Amino acid sequence: MSKVLSIPEIMALVGTEVGVSKWFDVPQSRIDLFADATDDHQYIHVDQERAATTKLGGTIAHGFLSLSMLSAMNYDGLPTVRGMVMGINYGFNKVRFTSPVYAGARIRGRFVLESARLRGENLLALTYDVTVEIENVKRPALTANWITVVEFDPKERPDEA
Repeated sequence: MSKVLSIPEIMALVGTEVGVSKWFDVPQSRIDLFADATDDHQYIHVDQERAATTKLGGTIAHGFLSLSMLSAMNYDGLPTVRGMVMGINYGFNKVRFTSPVYAGARIRGRFVLESARLRGENLLALTYDVTVEIENVKRPALTANWITVVEFDPKERPDEA
């Protein structure tokens, strides 16, 4: 279970690494399920024999599969806002897919809190610089600037806000 922090405690963490998730497996079966869910059956993802003949040398995960894993990485590695009602994906300022994730690899998320801003009576906008690492690979799978919005119980709003 993740650590529960007050809004002032979270705001004090701006500029620091606030979480690292566990390693998540990316077996061929997960890639195949993602291909089915998104109707993206490009052979580099699902045809192991044909992908083996390319310069990639094997099947790779969809970039969007690695990106979609951020939700699980968030739940696993980041602190929770005290009084949180729900979290909402707001979007990305920038996403770059920098290295392929091969079938059978493991990935994890590393989160640096870039900003935390109160919005309205009960919303907290959090922006993270995220790196998705591949186990035993120097270059990350992706980097992103991710914005989430947390709705919280208004009783948790700091008086000085």
